[in-house]
Amino acid sequence: MLQLKMEHFSLSTKFFFLSFVFAVLCSSEAVIQIPNNETVPAVIMFGDSIVDTGNNNGLTSAMKCDFPPYGRDFNGGMPTGRFSNGKVPSDFLVEELGIKDLLPAYRDPSLQPKDLLTGVSFASGGTGYDPLTPKIVSVIPLSEQLQDFKQYIGKLKGIVGEERTNFILAKSVVFVVASSNDIANTYFLTGIRKAEYDIPSYADLLLNSASNFIKELHGLGARRIGVFSAPPLGCVPSQRLLVGGSETECAKQPNQASQVFNDKLSRELGYLNNNLPNAKVVYIDVYNPILDLVTNPKKYGFEIANKGCCGTGTVEVAILCNQLDHHHTCTDDSKYVFFDSYHPTEKAYKIIVNQLITKYIYNFI
Repeated sequence: MLQLKMEHFSLSTKFFFLSFVFAVLCSSEAVIQIPNNETVPAVIMFGDSIVDTGNNNGLTSAMKCDFPPYGRDFNGGMPTGRFSNGKVPSDFLVEELGIKDLLPAYRDPSLQPKDLLTGVSFASGGTGYDPLTPKIVSVIPLSEQLQDFKQYIGKLKGIVGEERTNFILAKSVVFVVASSNDIANTYFLTGIRKAEYDIPSYADLLLNSASNFIKELHGLGARRIGVFSAPPLGCVPSQRLLVGGSETECAKQPNQASQVFNDKLSRELGYLNNNLPNAKVVYIDVYNPILDLVTNPKKYGFEIANKGCCGTGTVEVAILCNQLDHHHTCTDDSKYVFFDSYHPTEKAYKIIVNQLITKYIYNFI
């Protein structure tokens, strides 16, 4: 076999050869630059529409928003499947942590291998802890999001190897955002679970699912896990109208249900934090910041907190806030806490995330 040795070539030939090899390596899709954020290399999202950045787009479900007026303030007016007029908490969190500008959806067909290194969202609008909740609206259950996560881990290993993958999993901040659809829709709006559960026992059902999900994440290598509380669901416009609130008052029962669940969740997360090896599991209270935003809108520069920007502002969400009716959307959504009857505006999300960053996020670092 003929063996070529570098000393047999001239200096110029050596330079050309090395330059050629370098160019080939740099142009190869297999060679991906590893981000230099070693403190928090990635953010990974699980849950519902609050952190869904487009995973529902490919579903046949009616629970999606890849059409106007959604996204009208996003990158020049592009609907991406984010349930808002612009960015959602997923985006603001990665931006505030200096990781990247936007958190892509894992099921986005245009997702690039390099995007995986700094995190993705597996979340699906309409899902919840209750296994029945995603079935009602035909969206991605948490169990399937977990399967996507396992696939994601396999892809990471193929890109950067097992050691770096384990590092990314251990140092990333993993968020779980669920329970809203369970309480607001599966329990109160449809009443499907009311016949067999009172509020405390239904909260226990949700809690058991949440706890098992966190344990599974830990078993797959996640170590920094932040879990959002349930928000004051009685204060969202649709719940005010449909469950017994008013223009001036939030619906009491959904808020009470959120509080019952949150008390249980806080205690359980404290237990898991103390008992899962090398884990930091944090309860993230969004109930009180959102309640303050809704009850004191002028304090934050808002004028309207009891109706959404889209349509009448009381029931329109997802396809009800669709292409045909987007001309009924308000002209200035910066005055509104809510964009549709269920989801906050980009401005409201940014205020909330800034508070969470200050109070919680840097506890992981």
